[in-house]
Amino acid sequence: MSLTAKRVIIMLIVILVAFVLGRLAFRFFLNLMLGGTMFGGDFL
Repeated sequence: MSLTAKRVIIMLIVILVAFVLGRLAFRFFLNLMLGGTMFGGDFL
């Protein structure tokens, strides 16, 4: 496999991880603002 192909694969993995973490952080922020729980449902 060529060097450019490896770079493209690594970049896709990094973008996917960043997208997932970004969505999770955004949901966490909205839940803090709205007073909800992170993963749905009440713990109490």
